[in-house]
Amino acid sequence: MSMRTTCPYCGVGCGLLVSPDGQGGATVKGDPDHPANFGRLCSKGTALGETLGLTDRILSPQIGGKPADWETTLDLVASRFQAAIRDHGPDSVAFYLSGQMLTEDYYAANKLIKGYIGTANVDTNSRLCMASSVAGHKRAFGSDTVPGTYEDLDTADLVVLVGSNLAWCHPVLYQRLVAAKKARGTRIVVVDPRRTATCDSADLHLSLTPGSDAALFNAALVALADRGAVDRSYVAQHVSGFDAALAAARASDPGLTGLAPGDLAQFLDWFTTTDRVVTVYSQGINQSSSGTDKVNAILNCHLATGRIGRPGMGPFSVTGQPNAMGGREVGGLANMLACHLDLENPQHRAAVQGFWASPAMPDQPGLKAVEMFEAVATGRIKALWIIHTNPAVSMPDADAVAAAIKGCDFVVVSDITRTDTTRLADVVLPATAWGEKSGTVTNSDRTISRQRPFLPAPGQARDDWRMIADVAARMGWADAFGWTSAAEVFAEHAALSGIAGHLGRDFDISGLAQADYDALPPTRWPVTAQQQGGRFFGQGGFFTPDGRARMLPISPRLPVAQTARRYPFRLNTGRIRDQWHTMTRTALAPRLTQHIAEPFLEIHPQDAARLGLAPATLARVTSPQGAAILRVAITDRVQPGQVFAPIHWTGDTAPMGRVDALIAPVTDPVSGQPESKAAVVAIAPLAPAWYGFAVSTGPQHPDATYWARARHSGGWRSELAGLDRPETWEAYARALFDLPDAICLSVEDRMRGTHRLALMHDGCTLAALFIAPDPVQLARGHLAAEVGRAGASLLAGRPGVGTLDPGPTVCACLNVGLNTIMAAIAAQSLTSVEQIGAALHAGTSCGSCRPELAAMLALSQPPLARLKQAAP
Repeated sequence: MSMRTTCPYCGVGCGLLVSPDGQGGATVKGDPDHPANFGRLCSKGTALGETLGLTDRILSPQIGGKPADWETTLDLVASRFQAAIRDHGPDSVAFYLSGQMLTEDYYAANKLIKGYIGTANVDTNSRLCMASSVAGHKRAFGSDTVPGTYEDLDTADLVVLVGSNLAWCHPVLYQRLVAAKKARGTRIVVVDPRRTATCDSADLHLSLTPGSDAALFNAALVALADRGAVDRSYVAQHVSGFDAALAAARASDPGLTGLAPGDLAQFLDWFTTTDRVVTVYSQGINQSSSGTDKVNAILNCHLATGRIGRPGMGPFSVTGQPNAMGGREVGGLANMLACHLDLENPQHRAAVQGFWASPAMPDQPGLKAVEMFEAVATGRIKALWIIHTNPAVSMPDADAVAAAIKGCDFVVVSDITRTDTTRLADVVLPATAWGEKSGTVTNSDRTISRQRPFLPAPGQARDDWRMIADVAARMGWADAFGWTSAAEVFAEHAALSGIAGHLGRDFDISGLAQADYDALPPTRWPVTAQQQGGRFFGQGGFFTPDGRARMLPISPRLPVAQTARRYPFRLNTGRIRDQWHTMTRTALAPRLTQHIAEPFLEIHPQDAARLGLAPATLARVTSPQGAAILRVAITDRVQPGQVFAPIHWTGDTAPMGRVDALIAPVTDPVSGQPESKAAVVAIAPLAPAWYGFAVSTGPQHPDATYWARARHSGGWRSELAGLDRPETWEAYARALFDLPDAICLSVEDRMRGTHRLALMHDGCTLAALFIAPDPVQLARGHLAAEVGRAGASLLAGRPGVGTLDPGPTVCACLNVGLNTIMAAIAAQSLTSVEQIGAALHAGTSCGSCRPELAAMLALSQPPLARLKQAAP
C-alpha cells in the first residue's frame, strides 16, 4: 500500500508515492497526480529509499555530549533561556531556523520567540538563498507574492533563466521546460557567467560579467520603451515609478555586462517582441550584495509590459529548499510576521498579538543571519537555538561562525544527525526526520503539500513543533502551546491567515482551517471564498497602500573589488547535480556520490596554465576569510579570471573543502542576503608529496593534508593527499582503516614511487590503499564494487580481461556509468541521446544527465564529423 507524501529536497515540491517494506525501508516513486512533477523525479528523489535508516542518527537528547532524558533536557533549555531573558533582556536570545522545517514547526518557533519571548531575533537559512527575492517582491508588490505558476513554463514563448542552473538544481522543472521547447518551440535564454548543463537546451547563452544582471535588465527596459513594447494602459492604471525607473535605466551602461553586441542585440530583440515571457531567477540573482536591486530590475521589465500574472508570462523565483516558501509564510525571517504581515506595521502587530493573546511583540526587525552570528561572536546573544541547519558550514565566513557558536554561553541544536554544528552545541535535541513526521510544505508556485509519516519515530526522537511547545510550556506558556498534533498547529496558522486576508494581505488559507488535514491534497494558495489558487496581478491589485505596483530606479552595482591584486580571482559557488546542501541525507545514497565524489575547482585553461595547475591535481584557494583545498577541473565552462566551486562538503566529508569558509560576510543592504557568488580568492598549486586513494568495507579515519570521503555500496572510499610522508605506509594504512591485526600485502614500485597495500582476512581484501606521486589513476568503480569480495588481485587497480569497469556514474537515477555508455556508443553506433536512452535507459528519468550524454556523443564522433557539426 503506497502513501502520498512530498520530497524533502528542493523547492519544486515533487509528490511521491512511498511503499514501506515493514523493515525500516521503502520504495519511492514519483506521484503521477501531483501537479508539481506528474510522476517525474530527479536523481536525488529517485534515491530517497537508499537514505532511510538509522545511520548516524541522534536517538536521544544530549547534554554536553552525553545522553540525557527529555525532562532534564527540556528543563535545562527552558531555564537557560529564561535566565538569559531575565538577566540580559529578550534580545539576548535568538533562533536560527531552516527551510527543511515543516510549516507547523516554523509556525511554533515564530510564535514562541516573537509573541512570547518578545524578540524578533529569529532568522532562517532562507536568508542565504531567497531574502533578496522577498525584499524585491515587497518593494514592488507590497507583499512577498510569487505571481505565477509552473503552468506558465508550459505556455511561455520565451523563458529567460537568470542565475539558475535549472538542469541540475531543479531538474523536474527543467524537463518540463525542455518538453515545452520540443512541443511548442519555446525559446530558452540562459543568463549566467558560467556555462552550465542548462545551456545545453538554450537558444542563447549570455555569459555576462559577474554581478551585471541589473545592467542587462536596465538595457531591456530601455529597449522595451524605445520599441513600443511598454503597456501604457497597464502602467497608467496599476504602476507607479515608471519614469524614474526608465531614466535610471537610460543612465545605466549596458557595457557593464561584457556581452558581445550581437548577443545583447539578439536577447533584446526576443525580449521586446515576445509577449509570453517568463523570467526564472534563482541564487545567481539573490546571492549578491545588490541582489534586491537585481530582482527589481527584472520586475521593472514585467511591470512595464504588463507581462505578469497572466498565462505564460511573469517573473518567477524558484527556491532551493523544500519549505523556503512555508517559512516565509509564517514569518520565519527577522523582519516579518506570520501570514505575510509586516512587523513594523502597528495594525499588523496588534492583529497577530491579539490572535495569539501573547504577552509581548517586538516592534523592530531582529538580527538577520549574518548579523545574528556576529552578535553571537560579540556576546550580545547569550542563548541560541539552531534547528535543522548547519551554519558552521553553510554561513559565509564559516570558520568565524563556527568559533562564535563554540563560544556562545548556551547553544541548543535540533537535528537528526551529527553535523559540524551539533558538535559545538551544549544541548542536542533528537528530531524526527522525513518519513517520520507529519506536516506541510509550500513549493515555489505556492502549492501546499503534505508530508506524511510512513515510519515510526526512532529512539526518543520528537517532532520539532512538540519540542518547541514543550519548552514554551516550561517557560510558563503551556496553554498557548497546548497543541496535540501538527493538524492543530496548521489549523491555527490557517485561522490567523484569515485575519491577514481581512487586512488586505495576499496570504490567506482560511478556507483550509477546517479541512481534513490527513487527506489534504496539493493545494495552491490563496484558499478563500473569493479566490482559490491562480495567479496574481494580471489585473493589478497590488498589496501597496494605493494598490499600485512600484517600479524602482536601479543603478547597477558590480561586486566590490576587494584587494584585487592579492586575490585576483572571482569565486562563484553553487550546487552539483546529485548532492543537496551539506549532504546529511544525499551522502547516505552511494550512487549519488559516484558522479562527483569530492569538492573541485573549475578554472579556465589559460589561468591553469599560468598558475602551473594540471588536471586532477590539487589547488590551495585562499581568501581574506579562510582557505580551502580543491581538486582542479580545467574547463572553459568558466571565463578567465573566474572560478567555480560547489558548496556541499563538510568537516565530515572533506574538511578542507568547506567552501563557505572562503566567503566574506558582505550582504545586500536591503535584504541582508550574503554575496555568495563573487568572493575574491587567490589560487596556487598545493604540490603534495603524495596522492592516495583508499577503499574499504569498513569506516575510514583519514589523516592527511587533504582528504575527501564518500560512501560506496559496500563501504567507504577516500581521496587523499599529504605534504609529508608517513614513517611507514603499512602503519598509515592500519590506522586509516583501523585494522591492526589484518594481514598486510604490500607492493612497491620504487622507480615510479608508487605503493599498493591490501589489508586482508581469510584471503579477502577488506581495505586497499594506493599511493603515487601524482593523482592516482585507477578504476575506482571497480575497486569499490570488488573490495570485500576480491583477494590480492584487487591491487591491480583495474578489472581483469573481459570485465568492464562501469566508470564514474553519469545517470544516477538508473546507475549507468561513463564506460558503459561509451562502450554502447561504440558497439551499437549510437548517435543520439534518445538512442542511448533506448539502449541503456540513461537519461530517461529526470533527464539532468542528458547534457553529459550529448557531450559524450560529441567526443565519440570522428574528427571530421565533429567539424561538420561545429560548422555554421
